[in-house]
Amino acid sequence: MVKIKSLEEIELTRESALIVSKTLGMLTREIKPGVTTLYLDKLADSFIRDHQAEPGFLGLYDFPNTLCVSPNEQVVHGIPNNKPLEEGDVLSVDCGALKNGFYGDHAFTFEVGEVAEATKRLLEVTKKSLYIGIEAFCHGNRVGDLGHAIQTYTESFGYGVVRELVGHGLGKEMHESPEIPNYGKKGRGKKFINGMVIAIEPMINQGTKNIRHSNDGWTIKTADNLPSAHFEHNVALIEGKPQLLSTFDYIYEALGIQTDEEIPFKKVTSEV
Repeated sequence: MVKIKSLEEIELTRESALIVSKTLGMLTREIKPGVTTLYLDKLADSFIRDHQAEPGFLGLYDFPNTLCVSPNEQVVHGIPNNKPLEEGDVLSVDCGALKNGFYGDHAFTFEVGEVAEATKRLLEVTKKSLYIGIEAFCHGNRVGDLGHAIQTYTESFGYGVVRELVGHGLGKEMHESPEIPNYGKKGRGKKFINGMVIAIEPMINQGTKNIRHSNDGWTIKTADNLPSAHFEHNVALIEGKPQLLSTFDYIYEALGIQTDEEIPFKKVTSEV
């Protein structure tokens, strides 16, 4: 059952989501060749706790770490380890935080040094598809409309849309109803209504949509070993329109990037 949130509950979710945003921003300056993902994990754990929150992933379904870190052909749920990152890698960093009883959960795929142009394009298209999905999260639309929008855009580039992994509702639990696939048919699925809070997270493969499971019981990889990209935002439906609870602003600040991609979906604050 979909759990509708009050405005107060949405603000509590925003607070947790922004802790994740700040954590990803902090990590941005640390992601470089030679750094290990286990080092990044320890930094994130300390940072989240320093902000009076708890790591959202640690112990969730018995996951052993604070971050899910998934380089290159790993799609999601990679476990931090002591293998140094290499020039040309891409790294999906997925992070969660729990504060005041509400979860935040979002992700960004980082370039490590100089990345191949084909891989850069995959990241650009996947991130663009995230905002196309957010735009479809509006009054009158359904889950299938959102999935169809992401699928149509990404498949137009010849990419594979992972079927087995989906976005989800978010709140007092990390994974709530409804599931939010990155594929679908227009007019199908649950109808979007005010007070819904969801995590939209396209997971897009450069090649086949097919995946395989690793022996560690967690890591998901592309079946053809080509790169995958993953971007995720937390979004609330307020007055019929999508409003971002998370932000990539802290990442972009660290990278020296200016963009207006989030402006249409940000909370409007009145000037005094």
